[in-house]
Amino acid sequence: MNEILAILPATLRTILTALPIAVRENMEEIRLRQNQPLEVRFGQQSSYVTPSGQITPIPAQGWLFSAEEAAKLLNQVSQHSLYALEEELKRGYITVVGGHRIGIAGKVVLDKGEVKGIRDVTSFNIRIAREKKGAARKVMPYLFEDGKLLNTLLISPPQCGKTTLLRDMARTISYGSEWSSSRKVGIVDERSELAGCLQGVPQRDVGPRTDVLDACPKAVGMMMLIRSMSPDVLIVDEVGRAEDGDAVWEAIHAGVAVICSAHGASVKEVAERPMLGKLIRYGAFFRYIVLSRAKGVGTIQAIYDQSMNLVEREKVAWSS
Repeated sequence: MNEILAILPATLRTILTALPIAVRENMEEIRLRQNQPLEVRFGQQSSYVTPSGQITPIPAQGWLFSAEEAAKLLNQVSQHSLYALEEELKRGYITVVGGHRIGIAGKVVLDKGEVKGIRDVTSFNIRIAREKKGAARKVMPYLFEDGKLLNTLLISPPQCGKTTLLRDMARTISYGSEWSSSRKVGIVDERSELAGCLQGVPQRDVGPRTDVLDACPKAVGMMMLIRSMSPDVLIVDEVGRAEDGDAVWEAIHAGVAVICSAHGASVKEVAERPMLGKLIRYGAFFRYIVLSRAKGVGTIQAIYDQSMNLVEREKVAWSS
């Protein structure tokens, strides 16, 4: 949280510092929209914040984020050089020290039908990256069989801790553990969330034997890592496009284990999507891990094997 406070304008920093400790320690998002009240998400709720740093459910009581504050925040984040962030602005988010990500919205600038950047930025979504070492401990035994790392699909609705879990899987596999010796890990981090790279350097601990392709399209990145870094396992967040499926299939048949995630509430729901359904039908994955927030962020709702037999149900959340 201190890394986030350091890049905020003074007024906003003062307000957030005054928040109750329990709110600050569980903060997930800070949402700022020009001429709208400051909103924060923590635990499993969202609330507005008053000018004195108090939580309120009433929008009219919240501190208004002005155009002046929006300009100050953009200058702070870019260190007064928007040109230096040109590539990140095209993607709609900025990664800052600590691996935290700031999503932005505003007037999109197009060039021949492609997004060239965003100007007149009026909305910011500051997503606070939290490193939870040990988050993967409850699932690690299910990732191996006779010493072999199993191809695994992690299924999760938004904000259920899948990125945190994937990150800790990478770290644990890279360092080695009681379940396996150390292995080479390749991460394709298209949205700069898993490793939280800043200028190519991971801001999160993803292990000593981990190579990261930051801000790289997943399908392209998987093939690049296989050719150049010879990983034992590829870890990728949020697969969904047809080319992602082709790359997963290529990796598996190149002898590389794959651990990836997809948005969804169940295996059945995910299987209805064309690309993922095809991978599931052809037996690409040996393990399916389903997350929820039933008992807090990171609740392991169920674990299935390749035949969809239930292996484990409702293990305690890693956040508890």
